[in-house]
Amino acid sequence: MSESAEHSPKPEAPKPEAPGPGASEPTGADLARSALRAARAQARQRGEQVREKREAKRHGLRSGARSDGRDPVPLGAALNRLLTERGWESSAAVGGVMGRWPQIVGPDIAAHCHPSSYDEAAAVLTVQCDSTAWATQLRWLARQLVARLNHELGHRTVRTIKVLGPAAPARGYGRLRAPGSKGPGDTWG
Repeated sequence: MSESAEHSPKPEAPKPEAPGPGASEPTGADLARSALRAARAQARQRGEQVREKREAKRHGLRSGARSDGRDPVPLGAALNRLLTERGWESSAAVGGVMGRWPQIVGPDIAAHCHPSSYDEAAAVLTVQCDSTAWATQLRWLARQLVARLNHELGHRTVRTIKVLGPAAPARGYGRLRAPGSKGPGDTWG
């Protein structure tokens, strides 16, 4: 080869002319070029997806032989984590009192008294009794019950127990009534 041949520019392939304003449809070569561009873009996109998957495997973003936060866990552990994250431990513990009341206080007390509500802000458990005698008995045992409940539920979950007597029957107004009487409120609760 001669030196002039080395430095001379190579002939370029003729460029197709873009369709002018008068041309209405692309030619076969134009269609082939646009199809080739679309295929290259799709291949580039698929290559990026494969590369992302490889990077995810390489950097530990996928679950494998070692455990991470996305691995399956037992239902009890998942519920405990949810209760802890949301701050529902004391609410769930007190809700357990309602179901386990007979085991916590004993069958005799449970037969005549049942928990009716719990005020979480004041840590007050309200207990309803079926007679005034049992309400009095439960008031005498309140300190022991608070200690037992806190042992079962956690420290300072229940501070006081509010004991309610039986609900009085509806007050009836009749012809025969003693003057100054409060009705059933005189003898109930």
